Amino acid sequence: MNKLTISFLWVLAGTGWLTISGCAAPAAPAPSGDLPFDQAAISATDGLVAQADKLPGFLAKVEATVAKRDVVVDPMLDSSSGQQTALTLRLEQAVAAHLRSNYPQFEILPFQTASLSQASYVITGTTTRVPGESGGRAIRIDLALTDLKTHTVVAHTSARARDEGLDTSPTAYYSDSPVLVKDNVVDGYIRTAATPAGQPADTFYIERVAAAALISDAARAYNAGQYEESLASYQKAASAAGGDQLRVLNGIYLADWKLGRTADAERAFGKVVAYGIGNNSLGVKFLFNPGTTEFWSDPKVSGPYPMWLRQIARQASAAKACMVIIGHTSHTGSSALNERLSEQRAAYIKQRLEADAPELAAHLSASGMGFRENIVGTGTDDARDALDRRVEFKINQCG
Repeated sequence: MNKLTISFLWVLAGTGWLTISGCAAPAAPAPSGDLPFDQAAISATDGLVAQADKLPGFLAKVEATVAKRDVVVDPMLDSSSGQQTALTLRLEQAVAAHLRSNYPQFEILPFQTASLSQASYVITGTTTRVPGESGGRAIRIDLALTDLKTHTVVAHTSARARDEGLDTSPTAYYSDSPVLVKDNVVDGYIRTAATPAGQPADTFYIERVAAAALISDAARAYNAGQYEESLASYQKAASAAGGDQLRVLNGIYLADWKLGRTADAERAFGKVVAYGIGNNSLGVKFLFNPGTTEFWSDPKVSGPYPMWLRQIARQASAAKACMVIIGHTSHTGSSALNERLSEQRAAYIKQRLEADAPELAAHLSASGMGFRENIVGTGTDDARDALDRRVEFKINQCG
């Protein structure tokens, strides 16, 4: 039986071995202890180069002459949310800057379609929040260097950084996004960044790198407020091989909405929902007033919610799905309060969907999970831990 998970998110203030030609060599040792973030980024980059330099193609040819290898850096991501954040941008910039300044065997090219035709390798990287030393919190950095011809990860390293007030806020595209932009391609990127050297990169990711370059251009334009340019780039990505991705459909919706094209935006959002149902994974973000089941009062935030609900109800009805709606909260406030509030908000979403599609009434149920299944767990009650304030729709086909 197929299952679909749809997540609604709310803001709740106050609650809430390197292998070379078949021979294995040990990877560079991981740094001991949790380091300051920038030091950890440099350590991870040095480890990646130490492995790569053992490859025949990276060895010096003659005196003072180094074999140049063209490399692109695919924008780095947070492994829990699949989002690009201020911290992943910082990591990406630190890695590229350290390579340019210290390793002439690497030529860092912009992550663009034209560069991919000459690049030999792609670097992927993630940040992951993990338990730190002495009971604190830490960030694990994973970097992987993948051969674009053989699709093999040729070097991989990790390092750990102390989580000392690090900014994990999502970039504008992800902050504005109505959905959790985490599909098989994004999951494939995250798996590739953690893949040991000598193993193949994730197929879902590596076969779509060309489309990823177009998506990167589109997201960069969106983050800069260039919505017409962003929309054109997302539309180009949508028609490209491998462009059938949640990031693309979501980007088209966002750009249309920013440009005031409401009818186009609703059609685009319908495609986002259809993609999620078809791929058994979709999350939609809603903000609620603190401690209530009322949507956020600012119409600039909650204005599109009726349209979102309408499209989700239509798609669920068309799929003839039976849905269990499960509410979640962040780890703030008492357990009892969060259990109760999470169930109330799930019930409210159920009610709104039934209003849009009465035929769903017999197929919906609601329950609350409180903060027992937090994903991020920071309790910041803002955009950084929005995943923890969600309502999941677990969907089965009705028999």
